[in-house]
Amino acid sequence: MYLTRFRVNTARVGARRLLSSPQRMHAAVMSSFAEIPPPAGQGPRVLWRIDHDSRAATYLYIVSPAKPDLTHLVEQAGWPETGRWETFDYGPFLDRLAVGQRWAFRLTANPVHTARRTDDEPTKITAHVGVRHQMGWLLRRQEKAGFRVLEKAPERQLIPERDRHELIVHNRRELVFGKAGQSKPVTLVSVTFDGRLEVTDPAALRRTLTHGLGKAKGYGCGLMTLAEA
Repeated sequence: MYLTRFRVNTARVGARRLLSSPQRMHAAVMSSFAEIPPPAGQGPRVLWRIDHDSRAATYLYIVSPAKPDLTHLVEQAGWPETGRWETFDYGPFLDRLAVGQRWAFRLTANPVHTARRTDDEPTKITAHVGVRHQMGWLLRRQEKAGFRVLEKAPERQLIPERDRHELIVHNRRELVFGKAGQSKPVTLVSVTFDGRLEVTDPAALRRTLTHGLGKAKGYGCGLMTLAEA
């Protein structure tokens, strides 16, 4: 497995076109591989995420079973003369995960649920729109995903029982974009979770980090990364 980081030059028209459409960005990411990655469900998949740091820099992160070549992205959305990307061997880090370790994490996800307005109406996949429900979406998945989100000490909780966890939700985005073969546009709601976790099941967490969490993985959702807490 490989972890890649590429800085996007947002001053370029090509970069803005990619950032405005998860469909275009997905195609650009998948074009980074000479061999077509295996279909979802047949092992680790290609995951990607767009991040913005405190200096207003924009980065594309990719986790993939094969090493990517981002030459075309440098030419279209980077700095052709000086731009580079960084690719790291992710395997040693994944192998070192152990029960009890604590990490800061970031996850961009598509928190959805099934709902219907009447008993005789078919269920429909609907996005969670409130922060409380979005947090609940992640907390319900943490055990199976191999971690637990850390809880704050009572004196640090601004709103008791509603501010229990070391977790914030930000960067809510609602994107509407076209998809080949579909007459109706795709509407996608994504949010970014930042927090602190403790490893409870290293094997399950490795799967989460390499297979993704939640839906819309092809559109920039599902990629969780860890950093020193």
